[in-house]
Amino acid sequence: MLARYGGQMPYADVNGQRLHYTDTGGDGPPVVFSHGFLMDHTMFDAQVAAVRDTHRVITWDERAFGDTEYDGEPFTYWDSAADVLGLLDHLGVERAVLAGMSQGGFLSLRAALLAPERVRALVLLDTQAGVDDPDTLAGYRQMLETWTTVGPIDELVDIVANIIIAEPEENARWIAIWKERTTEPLVHAGACLIERDDITDRLGEITCPALVVHGTSDTAISMERAEQLAAGLSGAGPVVAVPGAHAANLTHPEPVTAAIVEFLGSLPE
Repeated sequence: MLARYGGQMPYADVNGQRLHYTDTGGDGPPVVFSHGFLMDHTMFDAQVAAVRDTHRVITWDERAFGDTEYDGEPFTYWDSAADVLGLLDHLGVERAVLAGMSQGGFLSLRAALLAPERVRALVLLDTQAGVDDPDTLAGYRQMLETWTTVGPIDELVDIVANIIIAEPEENARWIAIWKERTTEPLVHAGACLIERDDITDRLGEITCPALVVHGTSDTAISMERAEQLAAGLSGAGPVVAVPGAHAANLTHPEPVTAAIVEFLGSLPE
């Protein structure tokens, strides 16, 4: 892993957590990638490889996921937003582009509200500002209850993998990862996801440049929600629609990465 990134993979003590992160280093403008629910920093391998020659690329494992040492307490995406800002402090980074997929987008939007002067731009991948409808939330509650009480049984993880990934080889790879992880952290992580607040009416406060990319086969968050997000952000253009389901950057990295590279190249100094 260390050789793949060519940088360091240390930990940062931030807000009572021990955040696991990677940092390619270099003098380029910083970009921080924040992953989706059930995923970890490695879901951005293709994007890191594509932009590391021109940017300092930072990835991290959020509370309850990956190799971050999480304190086991309840948290919200506002806390996760404070985590990414704290990670910037730890690294001595004054201002960065925040790129987030799904829950990574939830926390990146909140970071832009908490500290707009720290956020140079936003890259928002298969995410939204709103909350899910009641039927969807009920389904998520049932899946999370089963996962945390019975475990990641085959039928359940197959359903979840097809919602998030929907590509056989990647499905199998991530299912293997999920089955190796402890389920206890998902209790509070799931509550964070399901009980998050709606920040749609605050999007007008975010004025930095923004890129919204969305998979055309995403069933977790609709294209309509992505369009609402882009419309609410004054710095965003139309949604860039790409092939793929919820984790389009993982299964269809070429069009997603191309959009990110073009966007980063267009930002003012």
